[in-house]
Amino acid sequence: MSEKSMVSVIIPSYNRVRYIEEAISSIENQSYQDYEIIVVDDGSTDGSLALLEDFSKKGRIKLYTHVNYQNRGQSSSINLGLEHAVGEFIAILDSDDYFSPDKLARQVAFLEKSQEIGLVYGQGNAVDANGGFLYTVPDDRHTEFGDPNNLLLDCYMALPGGSLIRRSVFDRVGVFEESFRAGQDHDMALRIMEEFKVAFLPGVAFFYRKHGESISANGLETRWRTGMEILERAKKRYPYRNRTIRKRKAVINYRLGQVYWKCGQKRRSIGYLIASGFLDPIRAGKVLLGSKS
Repeated sequence: MSEKSMVSVIIPSYNRVRYIEEAISSIENQSYQDYEIIVVDDGSTDGSLALLEDFSKKGRIKLYTHVNYQNRGQSSSINLGLEHAVGEFIAILDSDDYFSPDKLARQVAFLEKSQEIGLVYGQGNAVDANGGFLYTVPDDRHTEFGDPNNLLLDCYMALPGGSLIRRSVFDRVGVFEESFRAGQDHDMALRIMEEFKVAFLPGVAFFYRKHGESISANGLETRWRTGMEILERAKKRYPYRNRTIRKRKAVINYRLGQVYWKCGQKRRSIGYLIASGFLDPIRAGKVLLGSKS
């Protein structure tokens, strides 16, 4: 790895001893070889830190940890990686995901030709714990219109692993919000699109795992409550359409209603579901008719 790398790949890692080497190997096996690999361990307790220390001694990665090996969350880990990154472009890879072999080559070439673009993203293949194909996001019909209103309604970008971002973008929009333990990717994507042009480059850029370590009910509640905070902050930064804000609130209320219903808190759930219906009656009607989930 060169001292001044064109791409800095940041991997925030927490208890991924089973998958972390595959993530690192997917970078080492890239057709584009001008990179550095920065791994930030977020207080792992499963033996993955010892594995990463061995990789670091062998020169495969640059390894960092938080003070006293604290667990501070993904955003804090990515931000620590950004502090040490020297590349012109930034790629972020979750520790249980992996890149397609030509991900960096294709996206670096695109950004070098398109100086007006701050972020380019591709498609992601969802896979199971063993790498078996599940589905592709976004699908082949996807078009990027560059309208933050669309992104506020639905975080359709394959982030973070599907994107490549100019380092200068973070200098302008800031780093990841460390108070968020969920939804930080959506928040960052919005902040970038509010300030920069983004582009979609068709083709699978990475593979992301959907496995048994699923999000708990508490985790889902955190995700959607964070979603409301992301929405409130977005309203203050950018002139989103009132219709967009109302529809996004409806989605968040509906999802919270689902969470509480599944937890058996049905009285609490109904209040959120009713609020969702008032905010977006057309969508509510489609849900009741079974044409939308």
